[in-house]
Amino acid sequence: SSTTGMYKFRSMVTNAEELLESLLHLNEVTGAMFKMKEDPRVTKIGKFIRKTSIDELPQLWNVLKGEMSLVGPRPPLPREVAQYTEYDKQRLLVTPGCTGLWQVSGRNDLGFDEMVELDLKYIRERSLLYDIRIILKTIKIMIKPNSAY
Repeated sequence: SSTTGMYKFRSMVTNAEELLESLLHLNEVTGAMFKMKEDPRVTKIGKFIRKTSIDELPQLWNVLKGEMSLVGPRPPLPREVAQYTEYDKQRLLVTPGCTGLWQVSGRNDLGFDEMVELDLKYIRERSLLYDIRIILKTIKIMIKPNSAY
């Protein structure tokens, strides 16, 4: 798969990737992914745009360009893919999406392995109706954010 740039509003400090190394021991999820509820790299404005999911809006440009789908697996970072097993790589078989089964299943409280399992379940069962259900659940979460971080 080609690595196209994904559009997003910046919610972190500009040197976020360099600072990551010093935060890895605080990772709250397992596997090839980094999540931290109170990530110190997130700016004040960043906190707001993440809570309201505004940071995801530019991805609609990726959808219009055909590089992303509305529904599909979360687009991975190259450093995450570098850690993938052959099994994990199956989630890359379909176009990444702005939202997906993982995001609407308890949002970001799930670990990497659970995300992979949900992505593969989505890939096996995907249909227009399934996508519509995921989009409606996503809208509900955006209107009433609970555990998004």
